[in-house]
Amino acid sequence: MIINKNEECIIEIEDIGSQGEGIGKYQGYTLFVKNALVGDSVRVKAMKCKKNYGYARLMEILKPSPYRVTPKCSIAGKCGGCAIQHLDYQKQLEYKQNKVKNCLERIGGFGSEIKMEPIIGMEEPYYYRNKAQFPVSKSKDGKPLIGFYAGGTHSIIDTEHCYIQAEENVEIVKIIREFLTEYDISMYEEETHTGLLRHILTRVGFVTGEIMVCLIVNGKDIPRKDILINRLKLIKGMTSISLNINKEKTNVILGDKVIPLWGQPYITDYIGDVKYQISPLSFYQVNPRQTKVLYETALDYAGLQGEETVWDLYCGIGTISLFLAQRAKQVYGVEIIPQAIEDAKRNAEINGIKNAAFFVGAAEDVLPLKYQEDKIYAEVIVVDPPRKGCEQSLLDTIIQMQPKRVVYVSCDPATLARDARYLCDRGYELVKVQVVDQFAHSVHVETVVLLSNEKKKAYHVEIEMKM
Repeated sequence: MIINKNEECIIEIEDIGSQGEGIGKYQGYTLFVKNALVGDSVRVKAMKCKKNYGYARLMEILKPSPYRVTPKCSIAGKCGGCAIQHLDYQKQLEYKQNKVKNCLERIGGFGSEIKMEPIIGMEEPYYYRNKAQFPVSKSKDGKPLIGFYAGGTHSIIDTEHCYIQAEENVEIVKIIREFLTEYDISMYEEETHTGLLRHILTRVGFVTGEIMVCLIVNGKDIPRKDILINRLKLIKGMTSISLNINKEKTNVILGDKVIPLWGQPYITDYIGDVKYQISPLSFYQVNPRQTKVLYETALDYAGLQGEETVWDLYCGIGTISLFLAQRAKQVYGVEIIPQAIEDAKRNAEINGIKNAAFFVGAAEDVLPLKYQEDKIYAEVIVVDPPRKGCEQSLLDTIIQMQPKRVVYVSCDPATLARDARYLCDRGYELVKVQVVDQFAHSVHVETVVLLSNEKKKAYHVEIEMKM
């Protein structure tokens, strides 16, 4: 072993890892260092040593990287939300573009044929999130702790001002913090599963200005809630205040039961010209401005002329489906969460969209069943799976259906690369890749990919005509 635990050394940071950690070498031995950047010269302490690599703690920056900036947020290094806020934003974009490209090359085996469009970054990479989930507990001296978890832990970093959340949250949290103290409301203790208030969920409609506050409690009610409601409803835009019951001993934030306390049980917002109703339990993209960019790219890649049948798999509350329905003949959406499908149907009705239908179930179950039993067809299939990517059975059904175009919207470049390779080994071509920065100052990235078999079909037609 070149270096032992607790030994210190000086290294140059040469690369950034998938979680935003700096990567350097000490006598050929690779060390991963949180909060270090490419170009930093640093003194580190080895904390965990394996055979070929290890993890080290940043002790001192001897020479800062030219790309290092002072974070706006004083707790950015502690909080788990902004792993790379100390990296110049243009360099963040370069890192994310390379992250996707490297996954496509290393995992997918793609080479010079990749057509990577320039990454689309944000005009303003602050205050972009329309949804916040603040864990609540109490400090050792009994004061409210309201903020975000430290990276990789459930230790709450108390936060009064977050630079990536909607600015309205500052006043909301201040009011709730004062209420908890003034009326001695108990706060949740995860270890003992005691205390009342667990989380504060907020949503803000960036177009409509509507605001939602949902209080997640380990109980049935909140004492003196009328006082809190009267204070919250004075905030400009306040539209919905509700209670969510979660008595389970779990890390899952929301329970199944929502009790309206004041106003509407939902807020509304727009992505482009499409209006959406959003409840506390709804899945809705957290960055509406970049989501519009993402969906417009997906719509462009779908190449719709008005006569196509489209299947939108993992459709959520119908956000992409309703975008596609504006230009398609018929859209079918599939989502495993029943409440999301109810929201999707309601959103279609709100917008007067009659050419969109929705099915409850796992995409890998519904699509094969509809294909085998009903002989369904699609010119275009859009998939927007969770981080684990698509199930192989779903990809096999797509291959059997032979849609002209597959538009893959991904939140994980590794599983995107794996699934794209699977489809390309079976007749599809990777045509275009567009990376979109949805989550400034974090390592997460969204990508839209167009896969097509139209050249293959045209080639077969040409061969048949010659024969």
